[in-house]
Amino acid sequence: MSAAADPAPHIPVLIRPLINAVSPVSGVWLDGTFGAGGYTRALLSAGADQVIAVDRDPLAFEMAADWAGDYGDRIKMVEGTFSKLDDYGSGLDGVVLDLGVSSMQLDLAERGFSFMREGPLDMRMSQSGPSAADLVNTGTEAELADIIYLYGEERASRRIARAIVAARPLATTLDLARVVESCLPRQKPGQSHPATRTFQALRIAVNNEYGELAAGLMAAERALKPGGQLAVVTFHSVEDRMVKRFLQVRSGNVANANRYAPETEQITPAFRIEKRKAIGPDAQELAENPRSRSAKLRVAIRTDAPAAVVDPATLGMPIMKGGK
Repeated sequence: MSAAADPAPHIPVLIRPLINAVSPVSGVWLDGTFGAGGYTRALLSAGADQVIAVDRDPLAFEMAADWAGDYGDRIKMVEGTFSKLDDYGSGLDGVVLDLGVSSMQLDLAERGFSFMREGPLDMRMSQSGPSAADLVNTGTEAELADIIYLYGEERASRRIARAIVAARPLATTLDLARVVESCLPRQKPGQSHPATRTFQALRIAVNNEYGELAAGLMAAERALKPGGQLAVVTFHSVEDRMVKRFLQVRSGNVANANRYAPETEQITPAFRIEKRKAIGPDAQELAENPRSRSAKLRVAIRTDAPAAVVDPATLGMPIMKGGK
């Protein structure tokens, strides 16, 4: 079957509005979160000459083996993190980042991302380094409470951390899910699972997702050519706040909140933002894919201003005590 006829394994979230927002597509793009390859395929179909496909998960490239060869050298696969994306390409026409955990990772119980499936408490996107089990079984109660509160925005973080420490050692996803459930009111119809925020927080901590995002945004600024486009899809409020703040800072659109404070230094804008408001899913996408309900897309265009380093703290990135 040809590449054009072979359907993608899944439909990426916000793919239609993303392609519309960045069209016409041409030149060399970098997909920093390759996953199941949906964005890469869409970019190639829309007119990209080549896509540099980056992912830290080796499984992504194993899954692509059956179809990626049909595109020849139009796909260049790189195992790595998008925080270093400017090591993999420069003078790029576009960079796409689809943040969060992919459906292929959630669907595999042995990866340990899902509280709905029995599996080892893992959550490592790169399949290397300390796991979620290492974190929950060795972290102090205070450290776990901070992670769950700051990264998961879970108000019952201290109660959950206390219960985790009391129940240790925890080995599986369902072990942890049961502990979290015991700390919270019974789930009502239409509500998210009680363990959702805790699992999100641990996944973010294990994979240093906020640090990766801050570094990845700066790397994209370095890698894009003037006129190149940055498109980022986020799935929760902290990620979206970081992306929004980065684009505000680097486009020179940060208002001075205190009129008595010194004026902030004026910068030469490194990005131009044509749509201030984030783009969300339409009714059709919400019906087709409920997972898209929290997704937001932001797009910006690179100028010819020099790239700069941005303090992650100015982006609203949650900072753990002790810098963790």
